[in-house]
Amino acid sequence: MRKLLLLIATFFGVGRLPRSPGTWGTLATIPLALLLMWLGPLWHMAVIVVLLPLGIWAADAFDRSETRHDCQEIVIDEVLGFLITMLWMPLTWQAVVIGFVLFRTLDILKPFPISVLDQRVKGGFGVMVDDVAAGLIANLVMQVILSQTAWLGVQSLVISSRGGG
Repeated sequence: MRKLLLLIATFFGVGRLPRSPGTWGTLATIPLALLLMWLGPLWHMAVIVVLLPLGIWAADAFDRSETRHDCQEIVIDEVLGFLITMLWMPLTWQAVVIGFVLFRTLDILKPFPISVLDQRVKGGFGVMVDDVAAGLIANLVMQVILSQTAWLGVQSLVISSRGGG
């Protein structure tokens, strides 16, 4: 069981790739995100709900096997964060690119409150929570982009309270 948890923590070895394992982990999540976006929000949310406790368990197992907290090899947090970013997004290449850039930027720079979570919360939950926060913030920004622009490859329908109708 421990071996399986370590595989999950590294997203089946992706986290062991050299240089920028978090970016590799996010890139490796794109096919899964596309599948879930195609299947619809209920499947997408179900995977997120299952992946959160599984990711905490796997990250905690990996964290306990290492001397340092939140090792770069753990990328299940990036997987979950990116899936959260892409929830309720249109299935377009523009949404994937903007979501990827936005999530990775938040994950790398860790602005407030992400930085506080990253520094203060320990264990498997601590590994996961900053990426969950980055995914939630990225998703909120993407929701604004979706509702106000056509940048995600679709034109949103804006209902006006003025005039005819």
